Amino acid sequence: MSRPGPDTEPGASAPLSEVLAHLQDAYELGADRLPQEELERLRRMLERAGRRRSLSADHTVVGIFGPTGSGKSSLVNALSGTGAARVAVRRPTTSEPLALVWGSSGSDELLDWLEIRQRVALPEGAPLVAGGPVRGPRVLEAVAPGGGSAVAVPEDRPAPGRREPHSGSATEAVAGSGDRASRRGFFRRRQRPSTPSTGAEPGPSGPPAATSTAGLILLDLPDFDSTALAHRETVERLAGQVDVLLWVVDPQKYADAALHHGFLRGLATHEAVILVALNQADRLDPQDLEAVTSSLAGILAGEGLPGVDVVPVSARTGEGVGGLAATIRDLTETRAAAMRRVAADAERAVGDLLPFAAQRTAGPSDAAREALSAELGRAAGVPVVVDAVRSAYRRDVHATAGWPVTRWLSGLRPDPLRRLNLRRQDLVPELRRSSLPAGDPAQQARVGQALRAFGDEAATGLREPWHTSVRDAARTTAPELTDALDAAVTGTDLETGRSKAWGVFGVLQWIAFAALASGLVWLGLLAALAFLQLPAPEVPRVEGFPLPTLLILGGLAAGLLLGVLAGLLARWGAGRRAARVRRKLLAACSRAADDVVLRPVLDEVERSNAFSAAVGAASQRG
Repeated sequence: MSRPGPDTEPGASAPLSEVLAHLQDAYELGADRLPQEELERLRRMLERAGRRRSLSADHTVVGIFGPTGSGKSSLVNALSGTGAARVAVRRPTTSEPLALVWGSSGSDELLDWLEIRQRVALPEGAPLVAGGPVRGPRVLEAVAPGGGSAVAVPEDRPAPGRREPHSGSATEAVAGSGDRASRRGFFRRRQRPSTPSTGAEPGPSGPPAATSTAGLILLDLPDFDSTALAHRETVERLAGQVDVLLWVVDPQKYADAALHHGFLRGLATHEAVILVALNQADRLDPQDLEAVTSSLAGILAGEGLPGVDVVPVSARTGEGVGGLAATIRDLTETRAAAMRRVAADAERAVGDLLPFAAQRTAGPSDAAREALSAELGRAAGVPVVVDAVRSAYRRDVHATAGWPVTRWLSGLRPDPLRRLNLRRQDLVPELRRSSLPAGDPAQQARVGQALRAFGDEAATGLREPWHTSVRDAARTTAPELTDALDAAVTGTDLETGRSKAWGVFGVLQWIAFAALASGLVWLGLLAALAFLQLPAPEVPRVEGFPLPTLLILGGLAAGLLLGVLAGLLARWGAGRRAARVRRKLLAACSRAADDVVLRPVLDEVERSNAFSAAVGAASQRG
């Protein structure tokens, strides 16, 4: 059982697991917010990273990609010193991926994940590049598709189901070619330095022996520009799964747009796991080879890959293959390519997410909340209710402390609060709904406008799609908010009860009215007696004025004075009650706005902040 991949890619300032955890958080927070294609790309990356990290870390998968006719299969044979890869003139040659495995123990699960059915297991100790002519038949182990039993195949014969390579096979090519000496200086100048133990560029006396590379998997892949859709789909899938991408080009197609626009342009973060081999370099003169190599390097630099070396090789002559093999062995021996690939994928994902992240925002300000409450108060009919409270107070005072002669007129006027179904005693618990025009189109438009303005203010400083999501969080609460505002109004104490203090005015009014009535009745009796010529009793006098007359004048004056005084006090009391009720209603509307509008808006703002924080934390990886 092979060990799982390491948690930290060498040279990183933070464990790779933490970066992936932050990206997973960003994915969950961005769900239903970010563009679907971005989410899907991030999901696939996280799935690939998690799966690759759970598989063998003892194996490095090098995928060999290239266009039609670039010589991928020939290069595979040259690197492996076998004829396992099919080579033919007719295209496409490779229709299904082939895996050459150095050290097959523990590789099955990894190859199953890669969906590679054709596998060739090289014998123990097999070198990456054959060290001179083959001494006797080396035996390869070809794993049959579908997981069948291994088949022993001599090195000088093709694997099952594959044709014999053409006369320019790798076994012959590695042995040497007559024109090596003329090109040796250029090849040596372009190769990466290699360690003594992994082999060096061939000298005049031939290639040195190369050490074995246990844990290496070379994949011979179909052409990425194949007209067969299944071939291109396979290449695109494996380009996202392999640990190292070796792109093989030839002097005729090295600037092919299908390669640069379709693949390399999106791999600017993958410089550490990309190799580029310019095959068929033996067909160019040294001067032309220098020009082509420099041109290709310039194109790669323009696509964000300035550190990728272009290695001129010739699968036919074996020139440059040793240096390329040394680079591959270096990647294999460090056992870090898999995690570097995952780290590069994560870095690319972070770059894709950064345009959606922004600085932390505190959400709506207190001024915006107050403006929303005031606007919602107007939309909920608070001014109408306040006016009704004011009018109802004065009406109640007049009904209690008004002049009894005209008091009955107040009963003819409708009760403003009862008309709005806001009299406390009229509110049935299961039918607690006011008669305010909350569903009026004008009111709904006012609520919608208030919510949009509030959402815009709350989303200040946020980028899309978070700006829109915060606005939508506010705007979509309109239906629920209408009911909440009505409940806020009906649930507010409007102080509809009548003060007992006005009962004193009522008693005094009745006393004044009784005095007036008594004087009138007294004078009426005196008038009736005088009309009937009957003797009338002596009328008491006060300071010379008849008492009945004083009662009439005093009762009338007292009643009018009490009425005027009650009216003035009622106007003052109505204003104070209206102000208190207005504050209560606005506070109730504010609470409704907080519960229905502010909470989802703040949740969305915090979600945006958490997303940006997750992306920022992932981007801090050095």
